[in-house]
Amino acid sequence: MKLAEFSYELPSELIAQYPAQERDKCRLMVMDRAAHTIEHKTFTDITEYFKEGDCLVLNNTRVIPARLFAKRKTGGKVEIFLLEKKDPVSDALIRPTARVKEGEKVLLESGDEAEVMGRSEVGRYVKFARPLDEILREAGHIPLPPYISRRDEARDKSDYQTVYGVKEGATASPTAGLHFTDDILEKIRAKGVNIAYVTLHTNYGTFRPIKCEDIEGHKMHAEYFELTQEAADTVRRTKDSGGAVFAVGTTTNRVLEHCGSALKASSGRTGLFIYPGYRFKVVDHLITNFHLPCSTLFILASAFAGNEFIMKAYRKAIEEHYRFFSYGDATLIL
Repeated sequence: MKLAEFSYELPSELIAQYPAQERDKCRLMVMDRAAHTIEHKTFTDITEYFKEGDCLVLNNTRVIPARLFAKRKTGGKVEIFLLEKKDPVSDALIRPTARVKEGEKVLLESGDEAEVMGRSEVGRYVKFARPLDEILREAGHIPLPPYISRRDEARDKSDYQTVYGVKEGATASPTAGLHFTDDILEKIRAKGVNIAYVTLHTNYGTFRPIKCEDIEGHKMHAEYFELTQEAADTVRRTKDSGGAVFAVGTTTNRVLEHCGSALKASSGRTGLFIYPGYRFKVVDHLITNFHLPCSTLFILASAFAGNEFIMKAYRKAIEEHYRFFSYGDATLIL
């Protein structure tokens, strides 16, 4: 399957630079796979699609301030984007990586030195002189994705987190969950819907570009996940009783599908790459955002909705001026 099959042209003005003023007031495109229809709603309408006995599954990871800015002794600027939080040596992306030599020490905004070491699988290793939690607390920045063409602001500390994120470890937000508010969750719960939480610490693995022409050759960078016994039991009861499982985001989808129909408590790392031809075992409906062309996220959505239908929906979204990517609008794929 060729990567070019998952490409589309997007006007740059449709890339959201800020979220909607109110989380749940973004637009919602509802894609019905069976009826092959597309409806235009507001995210507050999401509650209409749940019925008693269904299950909503959310990723409760929380984003860490994983971006650090530093200076070389020459005065040149360096950006350190953590791929993991680990003391005293962490894996990171360095910009500009070609200029920073192995063993070079750079000065962080906190006043600490950090030593840039050798290459890792996708980046460089960086050694910190004191506990990383302390450095991030003092000098860490919210790791906004590169298509948001601005520095992080004070509001991003809350805007880029879900209201239910509690387990720190992500270096990118599970953005499908950004639209949920406590009020919407309470309305869904009041309909007799079970709510379960999984954890997947979203990182570079989700966003790593596919560089091979045939997508089957792409290898995901593994990410930490956890499915608790309570969550596994809740999802299994839903399936056994004929209820529908709604996964919020591609990350939640990947956790559930990695664990499979057995749905046993599990934790570890998953590098599951879902592309067309995959048979979904657990997830019935997917709530997600509009994704970058040729990305693993868009390919998963294509596998779920069907490539022809997802392309039709994205063309319609562009015509209707939906807002794309992390801070953009949402889709519900039924």
